[in-house]
Amino acid sequence: MDYKDTLLMPKTDFPMRGGLPTKEPQMQEQWEKDNMYAKVQERTKGKPTFILHDGPPYANGDLHMGHALNKVLKDIIVRHKSMTGFHAPYVPGWDTHGLPIEQALVNKGVKRKEHSIAEFREMCKDYALTQIDNQRTQFKRLGVRGDWDNPYITLKPEFESRQIKVFGDMAKKGYIYKGLKPVYWSPSSETALAEAEIEYQDKKSPSIYVSFPVRDGKGVLESDVTILIWTTTPWTIPANLGISVHPDFVYTIVEANDKKFLVAKDLVEGLAAELGWEDYTTAGEFKGRELERITASHPIYDRESLVMLGEHVTADAGTGCVHTAPGHGEDDFYVAKQYGLGVLSPINDRGVMTAEAPLFEGLFYEDANKAVTEKLKEVGALEKLSFFTHSYPHDWRTKKPVIYRATAQWFASIESFRDELLEAIRKTDFTPSWGETRLYNMVRDRGDWCISRQRVWGVPIPVFYAEDGEPIITDETIDHISTLFREHGSNIWFEWETKDLLPKDFSHEGSPNGTFTKETDIMDVWFDSGSTHQGVLVERDDLSYPADLYLEGSDQYRGWFNSSLTTSVAINGIAPYKGLLSHGFTLDGEGRKMSKSIGNVILPSKVTNQFGADILRLWVSSVDYTADVRVSDSNFKQVSEVYRKIRNTVRFLHGNTSDFTPGTDTVAFEDLRPVDQYVYVKLQDLIRDVRTAYEQYEFANVYHAINSFCTGTLSSFYLDIAKDVVYIEAADHPHRRAMQTVMYDSLLALLKLAAPILPHTADEMWAYLEHETAESIQLTDMPEAKELEASDLRAQFDQLMLVRDDVLKALEEARNNKVIGKSLEAHVTVAVREDLASLFETEEIDFAQFFIVSKFSAVPASEMAENAVSLTTGQVSVEKAAGEKCERCWTISETVGSNADYPELCERCADVVAHHYA
Repeated sequence: MDYKDTLLMPKTDFPMRGGLPTKEPQMQEQWEKDNMYAKVQERTKGKPTFILHDGPPYANGDLHMGHALNKVLKDIIVRHKSMTGFHAPYVPGWDTHGLPIEQALVNKGVKRKEHSIAEFREMCKDYALTQIDNQRTQFKRLGVRGDWDNPYITLKPEFESRQIKVFGDMAKKGYIYKGLKPVYWSPSSETALAEAEIEYQDKKSPSIYVSFPVRDGKGVLESDVTILIWTTTPWTIPANLGISVHPDFVYTIVEANDKKFLVAKDLVEGLAAELGWEDYTTAGEFKGRELERITASHPIYDRESLVMLGEHVTADAGTGCVHTAPGHGEDDFYVAKQYGLGVLSPINDRGVMTAEAPLFEGLFYEDANKAVTEKLKEVGALEKLSFFTHSYPHDWRTKKPVIYRATAQWFASIESFRDELLEAIRKTDFTPSWGETRLYNMVRDRGDWCISRQRVWGVPIPVFYAEDGEPIITDETIDHISTLFREHGSNIWFEWETKDLLPKDFSHEGSPNGTFTKETDIMDVWFDSGSTHQGVLVERDDLSYPADLYLEGSDQYRGWFNSSLTTSVAINGIAPYKGLLSHGFTLDGEGRKMSKSIGNVILPSKVTNQFGADILRLWVSSVDYTADVRVSDSNFKQVSEVYRKIRNTVRFLHGNTSDFTPGTDTVAFEDLRPVDQYVYVKLQDLIRDVRTAYEQYEFANVYHAINSFCTGTLSSFYLDIAKDVVYIEAADHPHRRAMQTVMYDSLLALLKLAAPILPHTADEMWAYLEHETAESIQLTDMPEAKELEASDLRAQFDQLMLVRDDVLKALEEARNNKVIGKSLEAHVTVAVREDLASLFETEEIDFAQFFIVSKFSAVPASEMAENAVSLTTGQVSVEKAAGEKCERCWTISETVGSNADYPELCERCADVVAHHYA
């Protein structure tokens, strides 16, 4: 007889190799064919809802690793919620308006001026929809489950209609106004920008000190004194209308280099070093408020510069006397307004100096820096020129510097409801917790929101103008435009005449002739995405407002989190989200930003093609996503090893339960052997810990807990000792069924716990579980941890595991010393510490099986062999076991040969073979 045929070896068709790059697309195709998303929603209908509202990625270009990190995190959360008693629909969306799409068309050779605005907008729309299709395919390849056939898209008429309503509601409350103010202006994009559209990069700038001669000292300053200012934007000197001083600073006159300079007293020493004042004297002290309304002569033009008091003046740098150009600085604008000064901004949309800057007309502002500096030197007003590199605001799209420029723009007033915004932040749950402070400070310090853009691809600002120039925003006009946009889309704003866009028989006292014009600016794209709580959460029947969670990158505290909060609080007084969760950026393996020019970009498509989406998803779960995350090929190779361990563990569990029928073969907990009970308790710990980690969005804890259970509790312990039972004993032996009970429940639990992270692998194995009736693991619930009274059992085995560690060390030493080969050749004797002696007084545990040796003895210390190894828990001695090797179970036993019919077998194996295989 071939005794191999009498062993109950694992039987499974579940493949050892995942083959994920090939297999996953086939599974995704089947999920789509089966309409799995709809089935999940149908199963959970009527349960409490959990709405994770998708922040819209921009519809342009292939996905990068940041996209993958973001969408996989969302998918893990939504999948988990749908398996834990929640109805969790997920509606993906896209941001589709804005300059990048305009620029993409120009780059493709479209000549903007050869087309009407409406025609060009249609081309933008077509391009955006093509990009959506491309990105949607890539998101689905990541295994992200959602309503992909019905996403929300900000260019859709129903969305634009809702956005108009949001604008109208804010205007009705007095939060929308038009004003001339300095705003971030991008000469490269020829439009105003909001703070969220600014990024900071290093820039080399000139640093100049300029003297303004006193014209009228008001009896405080003599006419031979000059007021010294410092600026890093020489091109704004032609726009200078004043000089600001702090009312409470002490100012003094420094005589140096044959001139007299008025500066802040506290800055004299630093200025002397900076300007090379080797021999200087100071005279007089003046409070800043004493200098109010003194006038100085502009160093280039024949006009006055007024001295004003401003709290914005600091003593951190410069001279304490601040060059004030109301058209090119927010603080400058407000202080000048208090003194009745006008606004001068001698620069056009393209950043070119205009006729309002004589001598410099036609120069690009950066070229004007040099020309202005040379003119100041010529007239003797330039005291020093140097250059320095500093962090400077840039257009986030063109990556080119921006300027401050006063233009007539539409604004949303933040100041009007700032306290409500801050209160809404206090009521929001933040993960990580520091997000609250970050958003709070941003809103606290934020200026009014410039919402108008001088572009064409976007939602029009729905404002009409009367003949007298008065802006018209009424309930009637807003409702009418909202209805028209829902029916026809926003392109009609550029296709129809103004009179056709107005309500029928519309009249206004400011237009006695019945003539009206319309606004040509569009809304900031952040107003688009900031309106999704109405255009999506309220608009759709399957969602609800406010959402339970918004989840985006940490840059969205100044972007989508911020704009959504602003519009939601403005119209409804509440935040659009109950919780905010943010993640960091993805960097390369060396911590650098990924860049095509550096060549360090890792695309999600490359990862899924090489490793599979489940590997990418497992990597996402393994990292601390709340901080910046490094990405490299080695990361995915490491995670692949963990994946293989998990896959092989569930494969082994399945193989060894192939003849187990849960309905008839399950053994009750109280009837399990102590070792089985211990592992079953550990399984409940795993379920409890993983579910808690999911709830707290701590996915790295999920990853480590599952990995640890597979490698530590199962592979290197329980499944190792199980082979002596599940392979060797008769099929229905109580010990075998006990171990199969633990294995089967472990298999189910592991698959369900891992399903939100490894949906493809979990569903693949699920198809092999013939006793489970659900069509897909996606249509099941997470396991519930059983509350078992096992404190004594846990304590007993926690100590036994320490002894086991020592035994394994002793076996390894004996193996190295050639005492034994495999551990089954060993007879192990232990003499443990007195406090551990009671561990070995039970007969319920087969200690030889527990330690995977052929014979085990526990003895008092006095009986230990001289060659015993002293270890943490006591002394361990290893010697060759007495007897012969059983040809079936491979243990060394003195009972081998005791059965004449089966002389090669030990007594146990001979009994099994005789009764079941004879």
